[in-house]
Amino acid sequence: MNRSHATAEEGSPGGRQWLTLPGQKRVLAIVHSLTYLKRMRDVLALFEGDFRVQVLFTAPPHVFSGEVPYALRELGSAVVPWEEATRERFDLALAAGPRGVSEVDAPLVALSHGAGYVKRISGLGPEEDGIPGLRRKDVMPDGATLPAALTIPHTEELRGLARSCPEALPITRVVGDPVCDRVTASLPHRAAYREALGLRADEKLVLFLSTWGPHSAFAKAETLLPRLAAELPKDRFRTAVLLHPNVFAWHGRYQVSAWLAACVRRGIAVLPPEAEWRSLLVASDHILGDHGSLSVYATLTNAPILLASSPEGEINPDSPAATLAATAPALTGSTPLPEQLAYAASQYRREEYAAIAARLTSCPGEFARRMRRVLYLALGLGQPAHEPATARLPLPVRPPEWSGPGASGAAWEVSA
Repeated sequence: MNRSHATAEEGSPGGRQWLTLPGQKRVLAIVHSLTYLKRMRDVLALFEGDFRVQVLFTAPPHVFSGEVPYALRELGSAVVPWEEATRERFDLALAAGPRGVSEVDAPLVALSHGAGYVKRISGLGPEEDGIPGLRRKDVMPDGATLPAALTIPHTEELRGLARSCPEALPITRVVGDPVCDRVTASLPHRAAYREALGLRADEKLVLFLSTWGPHSAFAKAETLLPRLAAELPKDRFRTAVLLHPNVFAWHGRYQVSAWLAACVRRGIAVLPPEAEWRSLLVASDHILGDHGSLSVYATLTNAPILLASSPEGEINPDSPAATLAATAPALTGSTPLPEQLAYAASQYRREEYAAIAARLTSCPGEFARRMRRVLYLALGLGQPAHEPATARLPLPVRPPEWSGPGASGAAWEVSA
């Protein structure tokens, strides 16, 4: 059933009887997880102001989909149930992951969702092993059908794709990275981001960044976060925890909050999974991270990086994450944290980290222009007659953990 022909009794948001603006091109955003939704919002922003386009959302079954219904409600989006989405025809589909996309009847533009392709899988067999996102099973989930376009951030990815799925090269488009462009556009305004957080000029913001999985920095949180609370002088340091949304999706907000409750009582801010983490990167002074995308994106800033975890077996050896693992100092258990942060700062060489950051995008500042061209070509529409803008990141709200007694409990500002 095509939603444009739904009956009035069904109350469908796409039903003809309910439409105020009929005849639009229908774009389906396939949201597997909150991580994918965050990346997709930078892409969907390229349709803003275009009354020719209607964006709809759907959420296929996924192991990390737990946070998706909440996020879509907060977004106020029109949601098509997955069972309906697989029976309808759309003018374009967008997805940052492969699961279920072959069931949707629409030209597909496939998106990346992190700092390049930083992880690898090995030891699970020829079909599973490889670089997630570039494996044949990721590019052609049904084993036969190529997407209308596969978008990648850097030309370096073409080499990996040539090995794993060479037939995808003709439909691959190098578009850059929206996180790189928005962080770069915001860095000149760093003072405003710090002021919004209530940070004094002499206070240092330490970000604890963690991906998900048993080899992540969060896997060491039981011993590491109490050290952050106990060893960093509270008159000179503020600490915020940024966890991969998959941690919340699998374990649940209640459980993560319960695990970290003691740290929160000691002044460590724990951001909810929907929070705008990129603004915190702009304001940061020190990074304590791992092999995840957030730590790699931190190379865009001037913050020294100390790695709590960098498992060689999980890192794509050709990725910026591998170079970061060989460049940044590694956390030790015997030296006080203030000394280790000071050591990382003394060893920091901006040119080394800038070289890593340069591998995140081969067309800095051009994501909006390049991606919009891909989208409108796939839709068969002319682009709006103006240059697409790269918006600065929103200012964060000071976390309640830093506000002292009587704090209002204001939430962090979510991604724009």
